[in-house]
Amino acid sequence: MTSFYVSHGSPMQAFENTPAADFLKEFSNLHMHERPKAIIAISGHWDTAVPSVNVVSRNSTIHDFYGFPKELYELEYTAPGAPELAKRVKELVLKAGFKTVVEDNKRGLDHGAWVPLMLMYPEADIPVIQLSVQSSKDGAHHYKLGRALASLKDEGYLILGSGTITHNLRQLDSNATGVELWVKEFDQWLYESLTNNRYEDVINWSTKAPHARRAHPSSDHFMPLLVVLGAAGEAPTSERIHSSFERSTLSMAAFAFHGAKSEKKQPSV
Repeated sequence: MTSFYVSHGSPMQAFENTPAADFLKEFSNLHMHERPKAIIAISGHWDTAVPSVNVVSRNSTIHDFYGFPKELYELEYTAPGAPELAKRVKELVLKAGFKTVVEDNKRGLDHGAWVPLMLMYPEADIPVIQLSVQSSKDGAHHYKLGRALASLKDEGYLILGSGTITHNLRQLDSNATGVELWVKEFDQWLYESLTNNRYEDVINWSTKAPHARRAHPSSDHFMPLLVVLGAAGEAPTSERIHSSFERSTLSMAAFAFHGAKSEKKQPSV
């Protein structure tokens, strides 16, 4: 099964008819050849000191935002959890050389997970677990984290990263009619780097990408991409499956990472 990275944007995406929202609504029809056994979601909104997994039988809905319409806080996405899968993820990550993986027995799904999933799989009947990111760690850490999960995609599990290709909310202008040049340049750099297999540059994005820290003052929304890139396994092929922009500074692009057997050298980590 292919691993994916999607851009979730604002929580209001749950109600909006934007190109990015429309893409997510059609995602399962266009890009999934089979129904996943379960979903492993990596969201930019669960940021911890060490890798953590939520081990629950039923996911609660975390409304981790403020200042939005009441209707948004009334939405619920209570997909089943997958405790045994979560514990297996923990074992795989530990086996890959990570010293500590925390089991969280209370956490549900943050909006970086449930908003896109509500559009992709509105019935909320596919089990979901979350794996956290560590924005204090670098790209190699997250690529390695994803490589630990690679075997699961071949067993019918969907590994889904959720962030935003560019995520600088301080410079966001909801009234702007155009897109900032630095947003387009970062977006284009990422597209060209991924589709030309320059994965080491992507892993080292903070020193390789134009406007890296303007696009991501914090790395939390970029790191899920590196996890799913790693989860694609050896010599993946990258495909941009959606491209749009919102609110002057948000690239809402999405990528598919198709795994393939190859003798190509893998990025060093």
